[in-house]
Amino acid sequence: MSFLDQLNPQQREAVETTEGPVLILAGAGSGKTRVITYRIAYLIEHKGVMPESILAMTFTNKAAAEMGERVEKLVGGLSIAKPVISTFHSFCVRVLRRDIEALRIPSSVPGQPPIGHTKNFVIYDESDQQAVVKGVMKRLGLDDKQLTPRTVLGRISWAKNHMLDPQELYLQSADPKTEKIAHLYEEYRKELRKANALDFDDLLLEAVRLLKSAGTVREYYNRRFQYLLIDEYQDTNRPQYELMRMLAGERHNVCAVGDEDQSIYSWRGADIRNILEFEQDFPEAKIIRLEQNYRSTQNILQAASTVVANNIRRKGKNLWTARQGGTKIGYYEAPDGENEALFAADHIAKYLRAAADHAANERGEIPRAAVLYRTNSQSRLFEEAMRRYGLKYHIVGGFSFYDRSEIKDMISYLKVIQNPDDSISLLRVVNTPTRGIGKGTIDTLENLALETGLSFWGAVGEAIRRQLLPPRALASLKSFQQLIEDARAMLAGTFTEQLEGSERVAADDSHAHSEATGTTDEQVSNSEDATTFDPTEFGNFSFDFGAAETPDSSAGVPPAEPPQVEGARPPEPQIGSTPDSFPTPTVSVADILKFLIDRTGYIKLLEEEDTPEAFSRIENLRELVNAAMDSRDRAETLDQFLDHAALVADADDYDARAQITLMSLHAAKGLEFPLVFLSGLEEGLFPHSRTMLVPEDIEEERRLCYVGMTRAMDQLILTRAVYRRRYGTDLPEASVPSRFLEEVPAPLLEELGTRRASTVRVGAGDSPARSLRDEHTSTHYSYEDEDQSASWHGPGAPGAQSRQKHIAPARPYNSIENIAEFFASRGKKFTVPKTPVEQPTGKRGFRPGQKVRHPKYGEGTVYLREGEGEEAKITVQFPRFGLKKLVEKYAQLERA
Repeated sequence: MSFLDQLNPQQREAVETTEGPVLILAGAGSGKTRVITYRIAYLIEHKGVMPESILAMTFTNKAAAEMGERVEKLVGGLSIAKPVISTFHSFCVRVLRRDIEALRIPSSVPGQPPIGHTKNFVIYDESDQQAVVKGVMKRLGLDDKQLTPRTVLGRISWAKNHMLDPQELYLQSADPKTEKIAHLYEEYRKELRKANALDFDDLLLEAVRLLKSAGTVREYYNRRFQYLLIDEYQDTNRPQYELMRMLAGERHNVCAVGDEDQSIYSWRGADIRNILEFEQDFPEAKIIRLEQNYRSTQNILQAASTVVANNIRRKGKNLWTARQGGTKIGYYEAPDGENEALFAADHIAKYLRAAADHAANERGEIPRAAVLYRTNSQSRLFEEAMRRYGLKYHIVGGFSFYDRSEIKDMISYLKVIQNPDDSISLLRVVNTPTRGIGKGTIDTLENLALETGLSFWGAVGEAIRRQLLPPRALASLKSFQQLIEDARAMLAGTFTEQLEGSERVAADDSHAHSEATGTTDEQVSNSEDATTFDPTEFGNFSFDFGAAETPDSSAGVPPAEPPQVEGARPPEPQIGSTPDSFPTPTVSVADILKFLIDRTGYIKLLEEEDTPEAFSRIENLRELVNAAMDSRDRAETLDQFLDHAALVADADDYDARAQITLMSLHAAKGLEFPLVFLSGLEEGLFPHSRTMLVPEDIEEERRLCYVGMTRAMDQLILTRAVYRRRYGTDLPEASVPSRFLEEVPAPLLEELGTRRASTVRVGAGDSPARSLRDEHTSTHYSYEDEDQSASWHGPGAPGAQSRQKHIAPARPYNSIENIAEFFASRGKKFTVPKTPVEQPTGKRGFRPGQKVRHPKYGEGTVYLREGEGEEAKITVQFPRFGLKKLVEKYAQLERA
């Protein structure tokens, strides 16, 4: 039987159409690698093409090796010669090693060798590139703190990916910073030429320049390679596109394989126009669509296809599969991010147990699950949840959260604050970020520590006291010492400036609270007597953090300040307390982290880098502050927080073959799993806030959602958190559901857990994300529940009142309402003290998640609130007009 008989009709057509330009639009899971390898085998076996005249290019060494192995199995015995299957960069190196000297030009100085690179050029990696840029900046007298080498290299790489030389970059510059970078770009290029070196971007650029300018070289490669195949064509950048055009020659025997719906790397320079405009480049091109999917069920395919169909910049496909029906797509709406992660861990644990009970499923697949997220910073909660359940996991495309360098830096700062004699942590942070304490200073301090028997911290103090270092180093050292001492003073409660402000605020809040509630000590005492047992004996219980709602509240009525129960967080007073009865204010780990980030300028330096990697690191630092907020809510001290971080960070020899994989959506491309969780489906997170004002960026976010959904083979679960802690906020903020949830057809979704009837949605459509009809109880999960079995009766439970317009803030785990619910669920009597609530006047006070109406923009959803009172600024998402920032008193907003 011929190997062609193993192909479906569309695949076979793609394999047999060998002459002229062909664009194969290969949908997710449609067997594109098989088509490429079978096409190569068909050319050799059926068309008699010499293997060495076939060139196939892809993006990764792994993909190239896999293609080579498959071709070898198909036609291994037919010829000693092999087709050229390589990555773009490997092919360019091969071309340049052979012919780069054709680019050399004669020197204007008699007797001097020609100018240009020779065949024995070297390739500079990232560290080499940074060393070159640092040297150039030093020579030009530029401060590498104001403009970091990483930032400069990022902009140079961007310019090269868009084929801009230094002069063109300078002409396009709109600010002094870009002008400096253009000048540095020119000097950087000179330094590389002088060193006979190329960086990775140069490999593509110089190969293109060679083929364009050296006609004999171009003709050689046009004769040599008669058939050209390009994989993942949607991810090609401008230089790769130009390389393809040069190699295509006059025959135009180009076969481009790709999927415009999976173009997700524009931040790396990928240009989706390359695949969208293929017919413009080759008018005679034939388009073949591979639409049969061999991976997912029909429900998953239909949902993913419906979502991505909302994009405008696409060619379109109708994916289908023989695996009709299948499990409906699960949707879980968690009260908060912690609950979302624990739900995923609980569901995966049950899935793995069920798979163990049935040694093999119907397809003989090994049970595997993946949790996909938009940003790497989201991995922390999922890592902790997996640890909580004792599940081994593997992280792809990044380090464990607490292993990332920026997180280790801040953890080391905290360790030094807790124990200044921790010399290892001190050495890590003494010059991080760079503050002018170099190797010579550190060597001097280490020698002083050895001579005096002091710790490194003691040596710092001794060197300052005895003036043992140059003035500049002493100034830097004093600044660092003051930073650590101020942070230690904050922790001890002796940092005067911090405390005076805190006491004034605390006193004002207490006075206002007492006046508003009118509650007396006697009333509190009576309510405590109503229960016959001490709540502290239940030290390990937890309460739901979800969207608690007040049945009788009218829209816009703020909830009363909940009374506190004895045994709750120490800094908060009992009802009826006077300002004089307040305990000494304490500073949380989150406060110390914010102080460190501000004083060190860590985030400011990363913002100046202005690269995707830098923004990812900023998100990680903000997530660390969120972790510290969670720690505060658990009443943990600094040493307990550090212990928790150490336990989570401990690698424990995680098995790389673990059945659970945590990864970003970008890292998941090309992979598949029987069970997939697609998490964090909230506006501002996914789609990411940096993409929300540019339609092309939103389309790429939607393509990323499509990629995530089509990783699932058997079961796909979409999750979001109603409240998620944001950086710099004391309490979790209400989130707005992702627009991508609205785009999933309602009949394909199945509710997992309790619906929250008041949740505001973006867009329109009859999706379960909007139609909240099912009423049932659900299991909610908290780290405080040892058995992970705490039951919670949500607002959709029988008897719940209609409350479509008001979302109350998330209740703290120790709020009086939650405690009352806990006692009531165990048949205990607990009386909640009545507190009168002042009714607000007017129509203002809009909060995130509320629906509003504007006379010009129509209906929209409040996305962000900044400030309070009439001067508050409100950001509203209007479906037809996008995000609008309005001053509340002038906004003319009404509740929808």
